[in-house]
Amino acid sequence: MGDVTTQSRNNGFIGEIIKPSRGAFTCMINSEIVAVLAVMRRNVRWGVHYVADDDHLEHSLIHSLKELRRKIFSWQHQWQNVDPVVYLQPFLDVIQSDETGAPITGVALSSIYKILTIDVLDLDIVNVRVAMHMIIDAVTSCRFEVTDPASEEVVLMKILQVLLACMKSKAATRLSNKHVCMIANTCFRIVHQASSKGELLQRIARHTIHELVRCIFSHLPKICSTEHEMVNGSSLVASGVVGTQNENHMNGSTLLKSGNVGIDESENKEDAQNGEILIMAPFGIPCMVEIFQFLCSLLKVTENIDIGPKSNMIVHDEDVPLFALGLINSAIELGGSLFSKHPKLLAVIQDELFYNLMQFGLSMSPLILSTVCSIVLNLYYHLRTELKVQLEAFISCVLLKLVQSKHGSSYQQQEVAMEALVDLCSQQMFVAEMYANFDCDITYSNVFEDIAYMLSKSAFPVNEPLAAMHILALNGLVSMIKGMAKRTCNELSISEEDSTNYEGYEAFWTFKCLNYNDPSSWIPFVRKMKHIKRNLAIGADHFNRDPKKGLEFLQGIHLLPDKLDPESVASFFRYTNGLDKNLIGDFLGNHGEFCVHVLHEFSRTFDFHDMTLDSALRVFLGTFRLPGESQKIQRVIEAFAERYYEQSSHIFCDRDAALLLSYSLIMLNTDQHNAQVKKKMTEEDFIRNNRLINGGKDLPRKYLSELYHSICENEIQMIPGQGAGFPTMTLSRWINVIYRSKESAPFILCDSRVPLYHDMFVILSGPTIAAVSVVFDQAEQENVLQTCIDGFLAIAKISTHYRFGDILDDLVVSLCKFTTLLTPLSFEDAIISFGDGPRARMATTTVFTIANRYGDCIHSSWRSIFDCVLSLHKLRLLPPCLANDAAGETDSSSDYVWSKPDTSSLLISRTTPAAIPRRSFSLFGRFSQLLSSEVEEPLLHPTHEQLAAQQFLREIVLKCHIDNIFMDSKFLQAESLLQLVEAIILATVQFSKGSDIIEDEDSAVFCLELLISITLNNRDRILIIWKNVYKFISDIVQQKAMPCALVEKAVFGLLKICQRLLPYKENLTDELLKSMQLILRLDAQVADAYCEPITQEVMRLVKANASHIRSHSGWHTTISLLCITAQHPEASEFGFEALAFIMFEGAHLLPSNYVLCVDAAREFAESWVGEIDRSISSLEMMASSVVCLVRWSYEAKNTVNEEAAMKVSKDLGEMWLRLLQALKVVCLDQREEKLHWRAPLKNTRKWKVHLF
Repeated sequence: MGDVTTQSRNNGFIGEIIKPSRGAFTCMINSEIVAVLAVMRRNVRWGVHYVADDDHLEHSLIHSLKELRRKIFSWQHQWQNVDPVVYLQPFLDVIQSDETGAPITGVALSSIYKILTIDVLDLDIVNVRVAMHMIIDAVTSCRFEVTDPASEEVVLMKILQVLLACMKSKAATRLSNKHVCMIANTCFRIVHQASSKGELLQRIARHTIHELVRCIFSHLPKICSTEHEMVNGSSLVASGVVGTQNENHMNGSTLLKSGNVGIDESENKEDAQNGEILIMAPFGIPCMVEIFQFLCSLLKVTENIDIGPKSNMIVHDEDVPLFALGLINSAIELGGSLFSKHPKLLAVIQDELFYNLMQFGLSMSPLILSTVCSIVLNLYYHLRTELKVQLEAFISCVLLKLVQSKHGSSYQQQEVAMEALVDLCSQQMFVAEMYANFDCDITYSNVFEDIAYMLSKSAFPVNEPLAAMHILALNGLVSMIKGMAKRTCNELSISEEDSTNYEGYEAFWTFKCLNYNDPSSWIPFVRKMKHIKRNLAIGADHFNRDPKKGLEFLQGIHLLPDKLDPESVASFFRYTNGLDKNLIGDFLGNHGEFCVHVLHEFSRTFDFHDMTLDSALRVFLGTFRLPGESQKIQRVIEAFAERYYEQSSHIFCDRDAALLLSYSLIMLNTDQHNAQVKKKMTEEDFIRNNRLINGGKDLPRKYLSELYHSICENEIQMIPGQGAGFPTMTLSRWINVIYRSKESAPFILCDSRVPLYHDMFVILSGPTIAAVSVVFDQAEQENVLQTCIDGFLAIAKISTHYRFGDILDDLVVSLCKFTTLLTPLSFEDAIISFGDGPRARMATTTVFTIANRYGDCIHSSWRSIFDCVLSLHKLRLLPPCLANDAAGETDSSSDYVWSKPDTSSLLISRTTPAAIPRRSFSLFGRFSQLLSSEVEEPLLHPTHEQLAAQQFLREIVLKCHIDNIFMDSKFLQAESLLQLVEAIILATVQFSKGSDIIEDEDSAVFCLELLISITLNNRDRILIIWKNVYKFISDIVQQKAMPCALVEKAVFGLLKICQRLLPYKENLTDELLKSMQLILRLDAQVADAYCEPITQEVMRLVKANASHIRSHSGWHTTISLLCITAQHPEASEFGFEALAFIMFEGAHLLPSNYVLCVDAAREFAESWVGEIDRSISSLEMMASSVVCLVRWSYEAKNTVNEEAAMKVSKDLGEMWLRLLQALKVVCLDQREEKLHWRAPLKNTRKWKVHLF
């Protein structure tokens, strides 16, 4: 009963506690009364009363318990109507009594705890609100006599239990703001008091307050956003809610002050009444604001502690900040985006919380820094629309600053900050929102660009091995690029406005977006502003070197008017980042008339409403450096004072008062923060110096005192940062942050469809490729290598999507170097280098993955890709039928299956030992040792391990699907296809010129095979590549004077192209057939060696495509190839068969080929090669061709057009003449068989009819 570790109502081990029945509840109350009385009897003081017979001697506490005991059994059937105050009061009296000891108080607390945890006090109970308030009042004012430290700690723990149970009770919603703050205050007091107690109490106290905060802020979703908040920022502390208990309660524990300012005495009675109503109203925003402010106050840094890179928070105390940060993080996690619906809570986060986060973000403690970064991540996720300027300040002044060691941060700080950046970059829309909100806004730094360059720089291991920091930076870069790649395909199609040309001057600082919720409105706007920002950066650079030329440059690009006016120059100074603040100060302080006007226009760009004088001065002087000359200072401060007086005239009676006090503050700032000033100005001195300045009257002493302490505690930065680097967040800069947040444009929320990634990728691609390549080159772990590969593939995808061919080419070339396939090595060393380690294999797989997926955008890098293909071919690692597969061959040979490795490539000669590579510990290393060993045998046969290794590499190459690159070349864009063809041609040329090496010729043949397969696959657009292909084949055919495999592949490849394409490309028939004239120009030796197979291919071409050949030139080439075979012993048979196919029964005889066929038939008839039957058949074909002449003659006579008929008749006459001439020649042949054949020829009646 009353144990500290009692399970909660929803504990996962014991389940939800069931509400007891009425009778059971009676018994339970009775048992608690018995327990309290029993403990009281054990005490000597209370035991005396029980011994006495006189009831009047009985103590009131005992009497009330006994009286309750007598009543409870009569309430068994009416508990619902019983006022809980009746049965709670006796226990609460015991708790509040200062006469009871710790054991008695502890048992009474346990009894209250039990009543709370069984959910008897629910919303249906009579007077439950009063009962709950009584419990809290009694427990928070608990008094007991301490007899020993252990019993005291037990009571304190039970107090924590009861208070937490009150907040977890179903009736907790009836608690007032006052009583919730009392609970929080008491718990915090116990946390403070526990610091001098045992560790168990300390841990339980902190756990309780953590659960309490979670319980309170878990009610935020249930609170209506229109609920009234505290009037005029009044504090519950000042209203007597927190801290009303006597400091002697709980054995002298002290109260942690919340630091809130009390209500001013001048507040009217109406505000006080409203505040009282809020205090007693059901708890909600007022108590949450109070508690949240108190948590933030725990982070306030004391005067004597300088938090920064050089100071060590660990030495001071990291316990309290960690505790407070943990509670704040829990509150934000539970409240989430709902904080934005409550201005008071949001204001605390925007100002006090974030400023403290900025300070503790530079803590030397990794624990504090990591907790701060977790809070910022939660704030970005839930409230980024309300924290635009604050997020930019934290990223720039904390995270980006810490990751650089040059700013004095430790390695642990750098690592935590880098982890935080990576976490942010992993958020879905983080990079897009950083770019849209900051990089495209002229008043902010380029956050996205800074992060990209910082991650890239941090990923480079400079003169050191690859470390965790480099891997973290790599992960950040890759997560950014992968996120962009994932969302590029979902972009909205938005028409782009031309933002690069300006017809005239426009005031760029006045540009506004019409609708930040409509992408079609804000996307063109941010693109335009980004263009302006780039030009302003260039103009700022010119201005910093020469102000006059800088302004002229801006006039030239229409960012300033042709005739300068004060407003435009002032706005340029005000809204342009990167300007030299010294030059601005000198310009504004100049006595020239134009400069004076610029100064006044510059001051008018500030809004000082609701700002104190020192805050306004900090904001004003933060935009330039105050000149050193007194006259210039006077002019600048006069302009400031005039502007401040215009907007704060209720403080000063005239502008002279504002001027005098402003000047006085600057002097005070110099006095207090200049080390050379030994005697510092006191507060009295400052007040005395400013007497009677307000129109002959004094300013309020309190007002001057506040100004004095503000300047003394926080220096006004007279030398502001130059806009570069990452400055420390001082109070002056923070005031400027809050000022900017009030006038900043809304935070743009991006989704996956925003078309901004094109511009972002231009910035990110270069640094990412460089960084990932360096890490990939130095990494050894496969998971790191895989991360690099993921980055490479993402870059390739984005490059293809936006048609960035140059970027993709650079990437591919870089990857090809990692494959080791481009390094000239011996066969054995190349195998070892490629197989010994995952880097080369992963790079190779990635290269061909990119070629397969994104080849459409690859241009110049096809050369590197094909060089890798050639290297794999030389290493015998490519599938044996790659070219056939690429050409889409359907024969069975294309379905390659390696039943066993090619051992011929592994036979090693003793006279050519290979060099041992750097790493020789793997299987490939042992293979290398075997290759380099000196043995007596002339050849070494590979072992099973070596064969398995080569088979392993072949399987890797097989998964690269290299054949698909060439098979799918028909889907490539024309430029990419042409580049691929040129790459293959260049690779072939290097082997074909003057090389007699068998290996090189084999490589050249391989290249030519792939070139032919690409040509066949692109038959529908052959014109794109045909000129290059034909010229290349022509060069090979004409350069080789001896038969060789390359010439053979060129000739038969040409015939194959013609044979396959003639049926599909009628418009190219003549061009294709004309290309076959190359065969007629073959060297005699080459032609003789390949005459028979060439003729066979021509025969197949004729049989398959005779009906597609129509022109005289086409037939001339074809039949010429047949004619030259008439005298060849082996080829004549196939040549005659092709001719017979054309002439038999006039099947394919045409006016365009008749004469050519007759001449060819005569050649075969005259030929002494072959049997005489072939000559006779030739004569028969010539004779039978008369049928065609007769038919054409009849057709000519029936032609309506006389002119056409006369032309046909003339052509027929020539055909008859050529036929007779051929027959005449044949008739002179003295062979007996031919003489015997002449007789029937003479009796042919057809001749008689048509000779004349």
